Amino acid sequence: MAEQRFADRVAVNHDAAHGVAEVRLCRADKMNALDTAMFDGLLLAGKHLSRLPDLRAVVLHGEGRAFCAGLDMGSLDAMAQGQGAGEGLTDLVSRTHGAANRAQQVAWQWHTLAVPVVAAVHGVAFGGGLQLALGADIRYTAPDARLSVLEMQWGLVPDMAGMALLRNLLRDDVARELIYSARVLGGDEACRLGLATAVHDDPLARAREFAHAVARRNPDAVRAAKRLLNQSRDEGAEVMLLAESLEQQALIGSPNQLEAIRAGMGKRQPVFQPAPN
Repeated sequence: MAEQRFADRVAVNHDAAHGVAEVRLCRADKMNALDTAMFDGLLLAGKHLSRLPDLRAVVLHGEGRAFCAGLDMGSLDAMAQGQGAGEGLTDLVSRTHGAANRAQQVAWQWHTLAVPVVAAVHGVAFGGGLQLALGADIRYTAPDARLSVLEMQWGLVPDMAGMALLRNLLRDDVARELIYSARVLGGDEACRLGLATAVHDDPLARAREFAHAVARRNPDAVRAAKRLLNQSRDEGAEVMLLAESLEQQALIGSPNQLEAIRAGMGKRQPVFQPAPN
């Protein structure tokens, strides 16, 4: 399989003989955290895959110790200094990719890709990293993996299509509990609640096995099935994606959001101002 690199952050290996592509996050020294280059690489990889002839399935995984640790600490530092979320993440309201903005498209593109996407989660999948995995059709997770809808820890809400994707995976009260608390789940609990499809000691091996099994099915029928399944769950998605962006745009750089991030980075309890009624 020939490997192609995108923005020096994402590698794509396409097994044309079997119709299966692998997308690998390649920032192991930073636990595959999402910086500007990683956003660029993922978007370029998604566009590349959408143009491949006879693609039948995709495996999404991270190299090193983790799937994806979420937003890069440099972006969090920028927020703490009152500089917004970093390049390309400040104007959240503009729709740059159909119904999605740039950050949302990083996760949403796997949901809208014509073929099934299988994520293999190990180590951590926090915040934006979890939302990236939620864009996949299937998520296999290691039993010792740790997953969290972590945004509330930084005074934010999930806005990489997380709200649009979570609503169809979790019971409403469970989604609220995980979003409000930002608590960390193990692989088994994530599976029990619906964030993961199944737990496997080697999630990447299982993801590859499943992707190759799907690739042996009628590709027309598989694509039709994904279109139908998406249609049944995507009603109102455009409204939800914009609502995510509007809420997050208002939060970023606000006094309480800055206090949340500074307290988190300083490992102290935050002192918040009263929220307006």
